[in-house]
Amino acid sequence: MSITIDELDAVLTSSDLIYNAQQIEQSIDEMAIKLNDRLKTAQPLVLCVMNGALIFTAHLLTRLNCYPEVDYVHATRYGNQTTGDTLDWRAYPSKPLKDRTILLVDDILDEGITLKALIDYCYQQGAKEVISAVLVQKMHSRCVEGLHCDYIGLKVEDQYVYGFGMDYKSQLRHLNGIYAYRG
Repeated sequence: MSITIDELDAVLTSSDLIYNAQQIEQSIDEMAIKLNDRLKTAQPLVLCVMNGALIFTAHLLTRLNCYPEVDYVHATRYGNQTTGDTLDWRAYPSKPLKDRTILLVDDILDEGITLKALIDYCYQQGAKEVISAVLVQKMHSRCVEGLHCDYIGLKVEDQYVYGFGMDYKSQLRHLNGIYAYRG
């Protein structure tokens, strides 16, 4: 372990709850309504971006009325740090993407480097359509040029956030809320 319980307690104490479970669930409900309309005639391949989108993907899947197939991709810029650098591909999807509608589900849209790389990868593999859905978007002007995210659940200020799948140094993903770290 790279962080102690005392350090985690200090992080929680130095954080503000910005979205509670009910607000998150309402946002996912609203996104699912839109996705259900868009995907009603599709059998999408849902790609969960590990590890951060695991909880969000699970909650979203239970609300989809189509017939999704589920897989994952693991690409990260953060590892167990709070800042990112180069993209590290840890696992590619096991299902073929050719001629498929892909629903790419990620936890957070910050600068968009990872999301853009994943969308580009899906199209390079022959995807017919890539639909992107993120739980949280940070509000700033540093996003990569040309990136479009189709569905965004919640918006946050340009600050470090964690919980509901998003981590603080590989911890605190399990929290049923989204927190902003003041430290």
